[in-house]
Amino acid sequence: MFYCKVHLDYMRIALSEAEKCTPVPTAFCVGCVLVHHLPESSPTIIATGYSREFPGNTHAEANALYKAKHLTSEQLSELLPNYPNISLDEVMSHTDVYTTLEPCSVRLSGLSPCVDALITAKVKRCYIGVGEPFDFVKCEGAQKLRDIGIEVVWLNELQEDCLAVARRGHN
Repeated sequence: MFYCKVHLDYMRIALSEAEKCTPVPTAFCVGCVLVHHLPESSPTIIATGYSREFPGNTHAEANALYKAKHLTSEQLSELLPNYPNISLDEVMSHTDVYTTLEPCSVRLSGLSPCVDALITAKVKRCYIGVGEPFDFVKCEGAQKLRDIGIEVVWLNELQEDCLAVARRGHN
């Protein structure tokens, strides 16, 4: 299936984020981009993230959400000038997530799964580059998103690239 070029462009930005990730043999290299879509406004990147960007075995989606949650009202107004008083909750309800790997539903580290953070943030839609392989755990992130009513779109055109970047550092 062919998807609009803009979606592939955002996924390529997520891939660039994933490439910043320090490879380790026990985790994937993942990138994420949060894009805000509202009528009468151009799509706007709100935040990006990649795995292990912050200390503590952090994941891409959680890092991007952390950055978005810490935007000041002034920063939100600069990003979204047509909506000067928009709240973060309103921003998230019109935000699409582009992630190179299916959001995790299980964390071996005991940290909260990324799918739970996306559900809590109430994002609108999640574009996924590739399903999480069974290397470490059985992931049910896409299904959990669907179950709660968040639209899931698979961008299969970049599946091989997303998987290759995800597995960097694996033997």
